[in-house]
Amino acid sequence: MSSNAPRLTALDALHRSLGATMTDFAGWDMPLRYGSERDEHLAVRTRAGLFDLSHMGEITVTGPQAAGLLNHALVGNIASVGVGRARYTMICREDGGILDDLIVYRLAENEYMVVANASNAQVVLDALSERAAGFDALVRDDRDAYALIAVQGPESPGILKSLTDADLDGLKYYAGLPGTVAGVPALIARTGYTGEDGFELFVAPSDAEKLWQALTDAGAPVGLVPCGLSCRDTLRLEAGMPLYGHELTTSLTPFDAGLGRVVKFEKEGDFVGRAALQEAASRAEENPPRVLVGLVAEGRRVPRAGYPVVADGKVIGEVTSGAPSPTLGKPIAMAYVDAAHAAPGTAGVGVDIRGSHEPYEVVALPFYKRQK
Repeated sequence: MSSNAPRLTALDALHRSLGATMTDFAGWDMPLRYGSERDEHLAVRTRAGLFDLSHMGEITVTGPQAAGLLNHALVGNIASVGVGRARYTMICREDGGILDDLIVYRLAENEYMVVANASNAQVVLDALSERAAGFDALVRDDRDAYALIAVQGPESPGILKSLTDADLDGLKYYAGLPGTVAGVPALIARTGYTGEDGFELFVAPSDAEKLWQALTDAGAPVGLVPCGLSCRDTLRLEAGMPLYGHELTTSLTPFDAGLGRVVKFEKEGDFVGRAALQEAASRAEENPPRVLVGLVAEGRRVPRAGYPVVADGKVIGEVTSGAPSPTLGKPIAMAYVDAAHAAPGTAGVGVDIRGSHEPYEVVALPFYKRQK
């Protein structure tokens, strides 16, 4: 087997038996959709959807100085995360450019799990390993140790409750607890990338098929459906959530991306990129960078990443993600635009779609927010 062959998740045979359209994503063969992307999207918004996210990169950091290493390597204050809680953060280069956005779970006093995007897992692993020099901490590649299954949508708490005696009611957003789901040991995390309530379940790959089947059966009465990466993208876009390679890149700092809040200058000690990020923070105050905004089409044409955003015949920004929104019934996009055109309702903004300037309304993100 050549090294270029895509990696398969533990659920590969199951996806094929369900008739999934598969696609190569970051070196993994992943389900793009099972049927209609729109139906899958709306199922998550109104009922529940089941996702295989086993392509995500899990990296375990352990040891007496695990917290110190992560505080040094990442921009967030990881030492302040309580056991059983999780935090959204970023890993940056020395020049402040974003290498990846991450979720870090504190599993025990001296044990953390860092979850990286599939496309950056190796980069993050290499950076953490390199930055571990001088710390009494161990960085371990656990990508093969986990399958990751997500159940997302308003019906997901009820579905999961029927399969576990873990205290789901007491499990807050961005928290995780060890438990058993359908007889399978799992880390149960209340996290997700859809804008809905939901859970991500980290399990041994050998248990993945059993768990998927149990969730499928438990969710059938309330309309749960299997969902692919395509609707995951439209769900996160509606929820205004950034995607690495689109809204986040090495050429942007967290301050350029409007996510400066994840950088914690007040934490103890130095961290990689601190000096560059302090400069970026003061630059952003004096001379605001382009702002990430939402754009809603007045017509039917769909904007795509890289299309220029225009006003008065001049380019004022660029689309980073665009798709038809099943919830709004119109094409939407996220784009970085000049601060002067970033206020919601700004008139005269359009997207250059193959030479034609299509009118768009500037709106605040997110496009969609669930009712609590």
